[in-house]
Amino acid sequence: MAEIVLIRHGQTEWSAAGRHTSYTDLELTAEGERQARAAGERLAGRKFAAVISSPRKRALRTAELAGLQVTEVTEDLAEWNYGEYEGITTATIRESDPSWSLWTDGAPGGESPEQVAARIDRVLARATELLAEGDVALVAHGHSLRVTGARWIGLPASGGGKLALGTATLSTLGFEHGNQVIDSWNA
Repeated sequence: MAEIVLIRHGQTEWSAAGRHTSYTDLELTAEGERQARAAGERLAGRKFAAVISSPRKRALRTAELAGLQVTEVTEDLAEWNYGEYEGITTATIRESDPSWSLWTDGAPGGESPEQVAARIDRVLARATELLAEGDVALVAHGHSLRVTGARWIGLPASGGGKLALGTATLSTLGFEHGNQVIDSWNA
């Protein structure tokens, strides 16, 4: 049975520093480019019926370096909009709001967990339609893909907070006995 393969973009300066990056359109670092090529090597020989990407340069460049032909670009796969917390680390945010959690509180001036879940649900509906034709790749970002994993297995967006996801890692979503499952994560 076909799978959905999640591919997180390679490292950027901000991801390396732990800075929240949503709408800021950063390039990959040299390490991020190396990571993207390595992800492509791991995908070698695998055919995709569709490759859907976030419109951000870091996702599109990762797909390119991994040897993937993007067939669709959608804002629905963009990273969680961090609003006023764009470019700031969690540690810095917690200096003024010690109990803050992106997973439950969202970001002021940005998106709530429910808003991100609604976008990701649209992506998953589209990807599920395409599974009839074969495997589908989704190239995107750390938090949006963590929400994707959570939503696939029926959890709220906050469930993504329990799923660590490194740069340029691969994860697979599939089926077992008709149930939607995570086949592999953060590999």
